[in-house]
Amino acid sequence: MNAKLLVIEGLSTRFYTRAGVVRAVEDVSFAVDRGEVLGLVGESGSGKSMTGYSIMGLVDPPGRIVAGTLLFDGSDLCALSPESMRKVRGNRIAMIFQDPMMTLNPVLRIDTQMVEAVLAHKQVSRRDALARAREALVKVGMASPDERLQAYPHQFSGGMRQRVAIAIALLNDPELIIADEPTTALDVTIQGQILFEMQKLARETGAALIWITHDLAVIAGLADRVCVMYAGRIVEQGATADVLARPRHPYTRGLLDSVPANAQPRSRLKPIPGMTPSLLDLPAGCAFRSRCPRADLECERDPALRAQGGAGQALRCFHPLEAA
Repeated sequence: MNAKLLVIEGLSTRFYTRAGVVRAVEDVSFAVDRGEVLGLVGESGSGKSMTGYSIMGLVDPPGRIVAGTLLFDGSDLCALSPESMRKVRGNRIAMIFQDPMMTLNPVLRIDTQMVEAVLAHKQVSRRDALARAREALVKVGMASPDERLQAYPHQFSGGMRQRVAIAIALLNDPELIIADEPTTALDVTIQGQILFEMQKLARETGAALIWITHDLAVIAGLADRVCVMYAGRIVEQGATADVLARPRHPYTRGLLDSVPANAQPRSRLKPIPGMTPSLLDLPAGCAFRSRCPRADLECERDPALRAQGGAGQALRCFHPLEAA
């Protein structure tokens, strides 16, 4: 058994369109231990979700992975045949999508969809599969699970559909769960319950969890480590407590300053100026330099991700903020 469940080295995913090449993910590297919760944070279009799709093998043409290795429990996912990848996807690796309608079939009852998800990977009876489906619905806080199993997706609210999607991801006790902002449509009470259950799952089963979000408050209370992404690249990574308390990259600092809860009373928020650059036409050098108050001519060169301090901290910046 490998100590690191997932090791990603130099992952690059691009889309070859008529307008040009979209560098959706560029030279991304990180590792996830068994039982660890890793947060992927960044603005929309930063490459968070596409990193998750790349791990799952869900990048469709005109997109493709052009470089890097994806080692899952010692096996390279990029080298697996489509048939072998189907045995891994939904079984050993599960993904919770932001839009539950990407997961649920609108013309099939919930029990049919959940039972099929179990029988596709497990040699169990239909009765056992149905019992497992009911247990998963209870785990995500679904009231009247027997009644809900008989319903269709259109009979549920958006939040209830999302809970069903989360339950389907948990059905086969996966070793790695990739959660793409799964609590966005849920109320605060259910969101807290889901976060608690996911943490508990990681601790008790040793499953690793990659939580993709733009919500720093969620990451602060959930993740062991965090990777901050911008324009398809990781710009800062390290222990969550260290990164959020002492951010070194100007972009991370900007994200924290943009959170209303972090602002002083009666003071103005400090939004990050400008807009995220188009992935079709990224500027030379540091992609954040047009929005960075510390940028100079040196930032016209491409900064490498360098180790900073201990505990796996790393930074992609020529002019980092002071550690204190």
